[in-house]
Amino acid sequence: MNLLSILLQAAAPAAGGASNYTGILMMVLIFVVFYFFMIRPQSKRQKEIKKQREAMKPGDSVVTSGGIYGKVKDIKDTTVTVEIADNVRIKVDKNSVFATAEDIQNQAK
Repeated sequence: MNLLSILLQAAAPAAGGASNYTGILMMVLIFVVFYFFMIRPQSKRQKEIKKQREAMKPGDSVVTSGGIYGKVKDIKDTTVTVEIADNVRIKVDKNSVFATAEDIQNQAK
């Protein structure tokens, strides 16, 4: 809140004639803050997830969006076959595989 009050004081016009631009300036500042703190990091994260999905190969340990750990056995255009136990394989949508098991373990440390 302190940063916002500083920005408001900086944007406040010295003369009464420029007060029409204060509202527009505040809207632009709010958009810039949202872009750098919310939109840009999210788009970077989505690019990393897409890159990881494209680099998947059979034998990789993965975690699905449902929290199922397993190893990739087969990769098709839109699906991935994951072995979750001996001779137990499930076919999941490629978009539901978010991270490798090693990535999850490294984040926990």
